[in-house]
Amino acid sequence: MVLEATMIVVDNSESSRNGDYVPSRWEAQSDAVNLIFSAKTQANPESSVGLMSMGGKGPEVLVTLTTDFGKVLDGIHRTKIRGSTHLATGIQIAGLALKHRQNKSQRQRIIVFTCSPIAESEGQLVKLAKRMKKNNISIDFIVFGDLEPENTKKLEAFNENIKGGDGSHLAIIPPGPSLLSDTLVTTPILSADGVAPRGGTDEAGADSGGGGFEFGVDPSTDPDLALALRMSMESEMARQEKEGKAKDEVKGDSLEGIPEENQPLLDGHGEASGSGGDKVDEDKKESSEAKKEKKEGDGDGDKMDTA
Repeated sequence: MVLEATMIVVDNSESSRNGDYVPSRWEAQSDAVNLIFSAKTQANPESSVGLMSMGGKGPEVLVTLTTDFGKVLDGIHRTKIRGSTHLATGIQIAGLALKHRQNKSQRQRIIVFTCSPIAESEGQLVKLAKRMKKNNISIDFIVFGDLEPENTKKLEAFNENIKGGDGSHLAIIPPGPSLLSDTLVTTPILSADGVAPRGGTDEAGADSGGGGFEFGVDPSTDPDLALALRMSMESEMARQEKEGKAKDEVKGDSLEGIPEENQPLLDGHGEASGSGGDKVDEDKKESSEAKKEKKEGDGDGDKMDTA
């Protein structure tokens, strides 16, 4: 799978207090951050994820690139909701954080959540997009909350100018009954990492449940249990396969021990062959013996009359 270094930029402006997304815009972002971290690290264990905010007085790096999920959770809990967003500055700082990644073979990606009005002009964003593309940085936008045409037009122009070989995506998610993270799974941002919809259906159409994870267990939170369940399933499948082969062999041996019946269905007298033929032979034998006894009896009677 793709080896990436990903910086997640969250929108912690006052607009994130709004409750038009379940349970709120900020809580929806937090849940989606957890999902993105799990998706990236499961796709490749050597991938790393960082976290920063772009609200308040200015952007702030909350967690540098890491594979420790606990640090990301701590960064989310430490974030305060305040002020307005600084989109362009936040993207530039995220780019600097990626530049100083330890593993230079990791591809660079920034995922930006935005749910508030964008102060930067379209020209400024286009110029920034070209600069990020020149530095081989892919940028995904998750747009929700403030979906005014002015905002979406700016971001569409940004996306058009940064598209490259590694792919930069723009996901516009309107309010609805579903969680933001559940909708995010269906977008190219996460579908490329092979993430299954949570609580959806698998390929066979059965309810997968368990948050979309195999066996209903998230390997990132309980790897030992996930490994034990996988080994148990593989052992059971091997046992069933072995039993099936043994049954087939026993069945084949029992069929080989049964002789084939090559005799005709009817004998020469038009009677059924097999055990019925033996009965006919016995009847014939008894009939011939009875005739013989009768003939001998008649002979004795003639001798008595002559005397």
